Amino acid sequence: MGMDPGFHRGDGKAGMTGTRADFQSINSQPLGLEPQRRAQMRRSKQLSLATLVLILCAGWHEAALYAQERVKIAYSSADASNAVWFLALDAGLYRKNGLDVELVFIQSSTTSVVAGDIQVANTSGGAVASAVVGGANLIMTACYINTLPYELIVQESVKSVEDLKGKSVGISRVGSASDVAARVLIKGLGLEPVKDVPIIQVGGPSERAAAFRTGRIVGFPSPPGTIHLAKGMPHRVMISTADFQKRFDFPYICSTTTKPYLATKRDTVRRLTMALIEATHFLKTRKEETKKYIAKYTHQNDPQYLEASYMANVKLHDRVPLVTREGTEVQIKEALARKPGATLKVEEIVDDSIVRELEKSGFIDKVYK
Repeated sequence: MGMDPGFHRGDGKAGMTGTRADFQSINSQPLGLEPQRRAQMRRSKQLSLATLVLILCAGWHEAALYAQERVKIAYSSADASNAVWFLALDAGLYRKNGLDVELVFIQSSTTSVVAGDIQVANTSGGAVASAVVGGANLIMTACYINTLPYELIVQESVKSVEDLKGKSVGISRVGSASDVAARVLIKGLGLEPVKDVPIIQVGGPSERAAAFRTGRIVGFPSPPGTIHLAKGMPHRVMISTADFQKRFDFPYICSTTTKPYLATKRDTVRRLTMALIEATHFLKTRKEETKKYIAKYTHQNDPQYLEASYMANVKLHDRVPLVTREGTEVQIKEALARKPGATLKVEEIVDDSIVRELEKSGFIDKVYK
């Protein structure tokens, strides 16, 4: 009978002595150790199972991150007033709320929203009212700035109200926030828009600055802080909405979508609103980071501009972004004046129930703790 080569005697000769010794060693161990081994094995299995669960949960979490809902949204101006839209992107707040956002710049986005190219966009109440009077099916769901923070910049040669008469003021487009601002500021001077001071469409901030420099226009409405970019152009601030005794209520920076999209994608709009509320808090509490993002999107590094823009917008952004009813009514009247026979009510273009739900649930208080 052959011997197992795995068992050896101490002298190197094959034999069974080593085998007996091993069996004796095993058999001589206390019997009480066997239950301990079983207990250790059970604990080991439990730990392995717990580890497996943690690994699976981590995998599911990672999968959830990559399965976020894709949404295409638009901001309308490369200035600090639009900051919450790009802050939410760069600070990861859209992703935090389960949205894979494609953010695009479109000056006039109402047409793109109506066409379905954009799901949600930043628009003003004036633009929404004009579009809806014209047949669009739009609705505002939240407004992050509910006033019109503009000043009328004029050439240095315009010393008085009389000097402004008959001279043109430039805006981006009819029905835009700059159009509303121009009319409000001109009225604030005691003049009649168009009749006393012609208003012409020249484009965005850079186009307005170019028209101002060449003398095509003698003035333009501008958001706060922009005056610091007018270096080399003799100018003065003739009037500002900040000079008004009563705040001029105006739905200025507002989330807008179509009624069908809100009805079918309410949870998506809710998560987008949550991200923008968190971005507002980010703006109000993280100054230096916010100024870096403003510089990135405005392509401006002027310290005075960044500081003035930041400080103004911290005050302007509302903690609870409800849509101003009073300001919306004014914009509806303006839109109806351009469309005789049309009718429109505030509740037809405003549904900020998601904001009210978030406020009631304590979400906004939690963000600001």
